[in-house]
Amino acid sequence: MENAEVALVGVRKAYGEVVAVDGVDLEIGRGEFFTMLGPSGSGKTTTLRLVAGFERPDAGRVELRGVDITGEPPFARDVNTVFQDYALFPHMSVAENVAYGLRIRRVRRRDRQERVAEALELVRLTGFEGRRPSQLSGGQRQRVALARAIVNRPQVLLLDEPLGALDFKLRQEMQIELKRIQRELGMAFLYVTHDQEEALTLSDRLAVFNRGRIEQVGPPAEVYEHPATDFVAGFVGVSNVVERNGRRFTIRPEKIRVLGAGTVPPSGVAAEPGTIREVVYVGMVTRYVVELDQGGELSVVRQNLEETSAQVLEERGRQVILTWDPAHTVSIERGEDGERA
Repeated sequence: MENAEVALVGVRKAYGEVVAVDGVDLEIGRGEFFTMLGPSGSGKTTTLRLVAGFERPDAGRVELRGVDITGEPPFARDVNTVFQDYALFPHMSVAENVAYGLRIRRVRRRDRQERVAEALELVRLTGFEGRRPSQLSGGQRQRVALARAIVNRPQVLLLDEPLGALDFKLRQEMQIELKRIQRELGMAFLYVTHDQEEALTLSDRLAVFNRGRIEQVGPPAEVYEHPATDFVAGFVGVSNVVERNGRRFTIRPEKIRVLGAGTVPPSGVAAEPGTIREVVYVGMVTRYVVELDQGGELSVVRQNLEETSAQVLEERGRQVILTWDPAHTVSIERGEDGERA
């Protein structure tokens, strides 16, 4: 990739016999919001720490704008990190917390004040300069941590599950704010999360990690619509994996239509008869689990338009025909370990 902000080349990191990162190659472009997505223990956080300099790779190298920084200590790397626990100084005011890194770098007082004001304006905390962290909400403390990280104007901002401690509604609000801030700064953000929806919402591109390796890299829509492996299909959103005639394919629940038994499906569509085994009403949508007559089962999501919860729950046990456009199926091959294509 031309103009790569960060590049990892053949990076490997092990702790004893446990291989945390197993030969990762990755490039993050300038001004890109790039997310590393995966379950706990998949290697995403260790990879972030290798970029930050908190860990040293056993093999491979880390580059920043084409310069090998593998042996550089954290303070010598032009990156800053935002953590889930904020790591604010409780005895300092908001302004003092944000200015701390500038003081360490001996930036002049007048310049510090200007840059702190700019950073707080960017995160929409103007007027909070004199407050202590204990006087702020969780979302406000996260904004202070973000302001402190960007006030030094690093080349890359590293974010390690920064919204994990927030409640659901606040997390959604902060996702929008993070994307706005990243666009205004034009800075590369390297983001770690285990939350699939968060990754799909925020990212220009994302990498799906599993067992220390990358299963797939691509824009959110590509990864969601065309998962490369069983693991990606099952981890990024909800997906169905079906085997027919020796072929394995995946189909997303929202792509499937539910027709009444005896209905003649339109020509050109895939069709499977079955019986509704479970019905879960979740407000905006209803989730169905349908046992197929030919074996296996499919999950289906249908938007609730006129139905009430009582009506949809009565559909348990009903015979149906499931149909979908064959173009929405993606073939998947099972790898040697059962998870990798």
